[in-house]
Order: sequence, then C-alpha cells, then structure tokens
Amino acid sequence: MAKRKLTQAEMPVADHAFYGLVWAGTVLTERVDRALSKAHDLPVSWFEVMLWLASSPDPVPASVLGNSTMLSRSQVSRVVDALQSRGLATRTPSARDARSVEVSLTPDGHRLFDEADATRRACLAPVFTDLLDQEDLEALSTVWRKLKANKEG
Repeated sequence: MAKRKLTQAEMPVADHAFYGLVWAGTVLTERVDRALSKAHDLPVSWFEVMLWLASSPDPVPASVLGNSTMLSRSQVSRVVDALQSRGLATRTPSARDARSVEVSLTPDGHRLFDEADATRRACLAPVFTDLLDQEDLEALSTVWRKLKANKEG
C-alpha cells in the first residue's frame, strides 16, 4: 500500500492551525536568522533584543527585556553582554531602582539595527508580507495578541 500525506481535510482544524503556527514560526525564523547572520553577523536572538531596544524611546530595564522577548532572562543577559562587547548596547544603573540596570542601543547599535531590519523585511517579503494582505496581517496580529494575553493560562 502506497504511503501518502494526510490532507488538511483529514486533520482537525485546531490541529492544522497549531501545526501551521509552529511551521511558520520555525521556517520564517530560520530564514531570518540565516539572512541576518550572513549580512550582519547578527543572530536572530540578538536582533530580537535590539528590536525591543530600538522600539523604546528610553533605556529599557533588563527585567523588562526578559519579560518582553521570547528568550529566558539568562539568554537576554548573554545577548546584552555580546551586544555590549560589540559596542552596540550599553548598560546603565537605573535612576529609579539602584538594584537594576537599564539597557539602550548605542548610535552604532541603532545604525546596525536599521540595516538589519531592512534585511529582515527584504528576506520576509517574498514569503510573508508580499503574500498576505492587510486583513491577513491584522488577523494574525489579533491571534498573536489573544495567545500572548493568555500565555500564563
């Protein structure tokens, strides 16, 4: 008997939707990681931390980075160490809490982030943003917000 793939119709919709999220996250993350590493010697984990830092007008408490990214606190700490050693980020004592530090991008960090973000967008365009319309993107954003809001559940 010949082996064949299951069709979407043979899989419960919730299972297919979950598999799709896992597949898309894995494939797109690997694609972005390869592009950023090749063009900028920048792993995607570093880019994620830089994205949060670049999005904030003020220095970000290290604990907030740990809660915002998909990385563990120890991974965030190692990434910030690496960014700092490359002159891309700085740590400063918090003015509000003497026990904590705040992290910000340096001018070189902002410059590299802008270049890397352009690379990320170009890398994703043919396989993501060019394929989806505004309604698709808004639906995905809504799904993401609902899942993230209940992440502790």
